[in-house]
Amino acid sequence: MDKRPIGILDSGIGGISILNKVEKLLPHENYVYYADSINNPYGNKTKEELIKIIDRIMLVFLRENVKLVIIACNTASTQVITYLRKQYQEFLFVAVEPAIKVAYDYHKEKNTLVMATPGTIRSERLMELDKKYHQKKRTLLACDGLAELIEKDDLEKIPIYLENLFKNIEKDSIEVVVLGCTHYPFIEKEITKALGHEVIFVDGSNGVAKRTKYLLEKNHIENTQNSEGRLSFLLTDSSKEKIITKYLNSI
Repeated sequence: MDKRPIGILDSGIGGISILNKVEKLLPHENYVYYADSINNPYGNKTKEELIKIIDRIMLVFLRENVKLVIIACNTASTQVITYLRKQYQEFLFVAVEPAIKVAYDYHKEKNTLVMATPGTIRSERLMELDKKYHQKKRTLLACDGLAELIEKDDLEKIPIYLENLFKNIEKDSIEVVVLGCTHYPFIEKEITKALGHEVIFVDGSNGVAKRTKYLLEKNHIENTQNSEGRLSFLLTDSSKEKIITKYLNSI
């Protein structure tokens, strides 16, 4: 039995969408969620800036004695996961990335829209995925500032933002939407309304949950207690506590 917690980090509330899926699959584990809202958004930061930010978070996780770290941010994962695995070899890492492979595996012939932050869109990893898993038609769309609006819970501005965002795409033909930022699953209804029709949403949360379970079992570090695990939050902006509570277990 290994009661050490699983560490989850994001640039704020977005990683709650990952936490929700991981907790459902692994309810007996303990969790420490680090919401770095003060540095939100990560999507417009350079790789060097992200490394400095996440290095500081890793020091916190060292103190918390976590056994596995989930990078619940597509931008951070695509930009710095290689560095983290090399720099912190004592940790197991699970990284989220835009679910382009999932869209390819299950919806290869469908017209797909990939929504992500500018940092994720321009990352080498996304370019690799886009080239390797070639679909009939795929549009990559940088959503500059959208994660920040969700982080602020600015529900009045989000519909206007999305209306403007979709002006230059053939939205009527979109069949699948890859949510390439962990903030985006919280606004699926708003995205559907802005597109004007129902679509299939795809994100990386299920893959992260399954990978986490696999690594715990492979390394024999599962928490085999029968009781429900503990969840604690480390917030760089305490004002986000209310919105985190709002989205916890919401999806």
